Amino acid sequence: MKEIHPIKAGVTLGAVVGAWHLLWSVLVGFGWAQHLIKFVLWMHFIQPIFVVQPFSLSIAALLVIVTSIVGFVVAFVFSLLWNRLHLH
Repeated sequence: MKEIHPIKAGVTLGAVVGAWHLLWSVLVGFGWAQHLIKFVLWMHFIQPIFVVQPFSLSIAALLVIVTSIVGFVVAFVFSLLWNRLHLH
């Protein structure tokens, strides 16, 4: 099996998770997030109880930064474990 490069895996997942939350922040900024939550929960037979707060650039930036870092760490640790368990 081929080894997974921890940094590449971390950057990749960090970018994907960060981009996903950047998209969420854009939806909040345009005022579309509450409608999306209502629709998604409706499709799952769930009555929405969550209310999307007004957009804040600083909170949006924090969301994207934190989720990108968490995504990086998760993929980094996963790749180290994968390499350790599958290559040795």
